Amino acid sequence: MAIPKGFLLAILGCICLCSSAVMSAHELNDATMVERHEQWMAKFNRVYKDGTEKAHRYEVFKANVAFIESFNAGNHKFWLGVNQFTDLTNDEFKATKTNKGLKRSGSQAPTGFKYNNVSTDALPAAVDWRTKGAVTPIKDQAVAATEGIVKLSSGKLVSLSEQELVDCDVHGVDQGCEGGEMDDAFKFIIKNGGLTTEANYPYTAQDGQCKTSIASNNVATIKGYEDVPANDESSLMKAVANQPVSVAVDGGDVIFQHYSGGVMTGSCGTDLDHGIAAIGYGMTSDGTKYWLLKNSWGTTWGESGYLRMEKDISDKSGMCGLAMQPSYPTE
Repeated sequence: MAIPKGFLLAILGCICLCSSAVMSAHELNDATMVERHEQWMAKFNRVYKDGTEKAHRYEVFKANVAFIESFNAGNHKFWLGVNQFTDLTNDEFKATKTNKGLKRSGSQAPTGFKYNNVSTDALPAAVDWRTKGAVTPIKDQAVAATEGIVKLSSGKLVSLSEQELVDCDVHGVDQGCEGGEMDDAFKFIIKNGGLTTEANYPYTAQDGQCKTSIASNNVATIKGYEDVPANDESSLMKAVANQPVSVAVDGGDVIFQHYSGGVMTGSCGTDLDHGIAAIGYGMTSDGTKYWLLKNSWGTTWGESGYLRMEKDISDKSGMCGLAMQPSYPTE
């Protein structure tokens, strides 16, 4: 049976209109994303050297936003968000924000962990060292270094010089901005007689020559350090209940890159490459236990610079390996 010409024209017209509508929606989405990228550039003072670089960074930004929105559409106890790293690929992020030298060399099993005889039942249900005035403000390090370690080494609340560690502690596995091992940083502080303040020796986000005359002006020191028994969150809880503790984590994952809030749960690697500070623990209203951690990537990352990760998981190494090699300074 012949199809009336008018009917065919109506169908063709509908196809054209529908195609036009799809194209308009696509163009609208692109225009919206371009505007979001422009707003993001303004917020983070990002300037590209030329149009080619800007076009490339826009594509990276767009892909990361799509990943973030797709992840957040799922059912998670935490969420991701756009931050200062959204125009970086994950490889670029790892190259600039993680350390290469956080693996302990050889066996360094602790001797006489002073909290061995403490029962976890006797510990507070929740701890937050920020409320006790024992945590300095969040900093923003342009490259991976040792910020999470240094500020634990003072008996008083003073922001100590990370740059002194970067410039002056360059022996063994500690190699400035290329990363370092937390216990070796403690050893340097002890041998050096302490550290000076950040105000005296400011952070520059790059390797430099050790300024010995400034570095000799020490304001805080430590007598020693202790390693928390490895792969034991109960021991870590005992230590954190008494003071902030340095921990190493696998911080190079794309989830870590875009973390924005909530309690990080799920699978995570144990390739330790980033040092942070465990400054407390607690439990959410739905019963999820968590560690409270301080990072060094500025207040636009995570929960105003902080992070919560699930506590007491089945993997003995802890979330992202945080229980593998914790340590803390002693007076």
